[in-house]
Amino acid sequence: MPELPEVETIRRGLSKFILKKKLVKVEVLCEKSFVGDKAVVIGKKVMELRRFGKALVIDFEGEKSVMIHLRMTGQLIWQGKERYAAGHPSENFVAELPNKQTRVVFEFEDGKLFFNDQRKFGFCKAMDSSEVEKDEFIKKLAKEPWVMGVEELVEQFKRHKNSVVKAVLLDQSIICGLGNIYADETLFFAGVHPERRAGTISEVEAKKILEGARKVMQESIDSGGSTMATYVKADGTRGDYLEKFAQVFRKEGTPCPKCGTMIKKIRVAGRGTHICPECQK
Repeated sequence: MPELPEVETIRRGLSKFILKKKLVKVEVLCEKSFVGDKAVVIGKKVMELRRFGKALVIDFEGEKSVMIHLRMTGQLIWQGKERYAAGHPSENFVAELPNKQTRVVFEFEDGKLFFNDQRKFGFCKAMDSSEVEKDEFIKKLAKEPWVMGVEELVEQFKRHKNSVVKAVLLDQSIICGLGNIYADETLFFAGVHPERRAGTISEVEAKKILEGARKVMQESIDSGGSTMATYVKADGTRGDYLEKFAQVFRKEGTPCPKCGTMIKKIRVAGRGTHICPECQK
């Protein structure tokens, strides 16, 4: 699933192509993938692109918006004079579109934005801009690591004291934006085992966790995400966070960069989890 850094990269990337551009047509190829009245945004210019957690919001003039969530297999692919593709990586990044996985086509003055979604879990939703932050999906989101304080995180750990710490970090209603990759990297940075009960995390450890979350997510944003493909060429160039910065995720069987112990993969909170058995006891 595209995580917060991927969606932030999409927001920045798409801004270069659709900001201040007029939307001239919306073609809905799958009714399940589009909620609301598409007519409210047709003929209007894009004023801003915002992000709430893993949701992208395109604001149009006239106080109208389209919220997009990519879920597991969603993609946004721009085709104009240049091509830009982001989201769940696949051959669609360089394929001729629309195809059988195209669910919605947003046609602008100088190009088209394709919303592709193989498994149809994602969605586009037209709405009044004033309703975005009241939407049930958005309302459930907690603070992101950049704006959450240590005391707030400690309080959440106490509130969920019997849950394993990785499960707490993955809960978007507790702290927003940490998916599986970044939870593993954050806990490795902090030297905390993912199966620790949240109630046992000290304030010093919570501060380290928050520091780690900010660090690993910022590195991923700066590198274009972990599963991204931007300005796609024939080679499908992708974001390189996993190659450049990841310390433990998908590194099982390789030496820990801190102590040399072999990285191990276990299962925590129903997710594949990567740890150093020595650094994270």
